[in-house]
Amino acid sequence: MAAYGELVHRHQNRLYHSLYRMLGSREDADDVAQEAFVTAFQKLETFRGDSQFYSWLFRIAYNTAISMKRKARLKTVSADQLKESSGQEPDDTNPDHAPGHAIDVEETQAVVQQALNELSEEYRQAIVLKEMENLSYEEIAELADVPVGTIRSRLHRARAELREKLRLLLEETD
Repeated sequence: MAAYGELVHRHQNRLYHSLYRMLGSREDADDVAQEAFVTAFQKLETFRGDSQFYSWLFRIAYNTAISMKRKARLKTVSADQLKESSGQEPDDTNPDHAPGHAIDVEETQAVVQQALNELSEEYRQAIVLKEMENLSYEEIAELADVPVGTIRSRLHRARAELREKLRLLLEETD
């Protein structure tokens, strides 16, 4: 139990933040992360050690998120709607940052999250897995159960679409 507690402690923040970026909802990310940790604990004997524990755990969380989305048919919400519903702003916990810098960081994060939320689910997942989780094309293809070429294509299109959405959103804020 203590060893598993250490694994949870080691991976919970990374998993939560990845799920939040994919799902666009703090509550959904929290629910999926909790369910993934419980499932991983229940199926711990099936972990073969062929990959890192986090990769195995992330696969469980990814499948849990997909199942949850299918069941609930969740709609993507904007960053502003998310802030209103959760009552929370993104936190900048670095005390060395000046207040003005923290506001700039929050605004940038909100714009990026809004742009991510506007991408199709396939594109958003590809971007999150590649750019934020640093997974290889092969790992992403395995998770998404599609050929590597499809992942390369999705990433190319997702980056172009994200770039354009960010450009438009940043023009609006100027």
